[in-house]
Amino acid sequence: MAPVRASARRPLAAALLAAALATAPAAQAAADSGTPASRTPEGASAVLDGLKTYGQAVLRGKDGSVRQIPAGLYEMRVDGGGMLQTYGVGVAGNAQPQARYTESGWSGSLLAGNGEAGRIRWILEHSYPQLNDLAGLAKAAGAGALTAESAAAGTQVAIWRLADGAQVEATDPAAEKLADYLQRSAGKLPEPPASLGLDPGRVSGPVGTRLGPVTVRTGAQSVTVTPDAAAAAMGVRVVDAEGRPVTTAANGSRLYFEVPAGTPDGSASVTVQGSTKVPVGRVFTGEAPSQTQIVAGSSESALAATASAVWPQPVVVAEAGTTGDGPAVTQAAAAAAAAAAAASAESSPDEEHLATSGSSAATPVIASLAVGLVVLGGLVVLLLRKRPLDEEDQA
Repeated sequence: MAPVRASARRPLAAALLAAALATAPAAQAAADSGTPASRTPEGASAVLDGLKTYGQAVLRGKDGSVRQIPAGLYEMRVDGGGMLQTYGVGVAGNAQPQARYTESGWSGSLLAGNGEAGRIRWILEHSYPQLNDLAGLAKAAGAGALTAESAAAGTQVAIWRLADGAQVEATDPAAEKLADYLQRSAGKLPEPPASLGLDPGRVSGPVGTRLGPVTVRTGAQSVTVTPDAAAAAMGVRVVDAEGRPVTTAANGSRLYFEVPAGTPDGSASVTVQGSTKVPVGRVFTGEAPSQTQIVAGSSESALAATASAVWPQPVVVAEAGTTGDGPAVTQAAAAAAAAAAAASAESSPDEEHLATSGSSAATPVIASLAVGLVVLGGLVVLLLRKRPLDEEDQA
């Protein structure tokens, strides 16, 4: 039976290599698919206090149902300090008091792919509470007299109509005229930037280099920069492009993780914190299924964002020249080297003087693929080196 075992190992080794190499196009396709990687929440986090300034509206369902619902302005308490005023994005959903929310871009909310998102932001910028002159707003809308409650109700109704095409009307005539005016007059504004964000949220590369850059995006004048304690214990520093330690940063600042040579496999993170107003038009999404909120007003609010770095050690595969199947193993090693080279090539042109950038969203996929190929190559070597023992058994 020994000859059977020996002959079986060669197809097994070949199959392992074939499977490893076959994953390369699939992994690359996943990296190129444009699917966004999961990211650490950025900016502000808040708890919904509830509906504070509102009137009533009538919602007509597609099934012919008619029901009265509240329509108006919510308030949210920001973790660490600050208050937000928000409207609901969609007429459906459950806006439960004390529900937790985090700041998000439009692509991570009900506004993803919605061509009316820019018009909703225009409404927020040109209505209550951003426009506190209720007499002037009422005159522009031909609405007679507006109160804070009717202005909030009319604004919410206009947002609902644009967000999901809801058939909804304000019960107060002045609020309904305001809703019609806002829907009719709304222009388009671009998506507002994050109150505080780090781009990208994850970088990777080899030890002995600076990993990055991670760019700070914020409306705050200054933010503090704090590496995690584990990173500091390993000697990993957060530095600028010249290698100087960074403790504060501003909008556009570039941060790097400096990983000393010989550092074991690991990861590190950096947190930036500051305070500023959250831009009107930013959305907040809930941890559980809930009604998405969109910012209509903000006080000075506490903000935080986190980015991480990972650095794998190179994997050394034993020489396979004596196994008789060296070319197959060499092919796996070559594929791994090519993947690593592709990861290194992702650096931006203005950072070519640095050892590595790792700024591409595809880099973690490529790095994982490279490690997997090399490990599989090593497994093949171990399988093939058992052949002499099999041949002895056969003899």
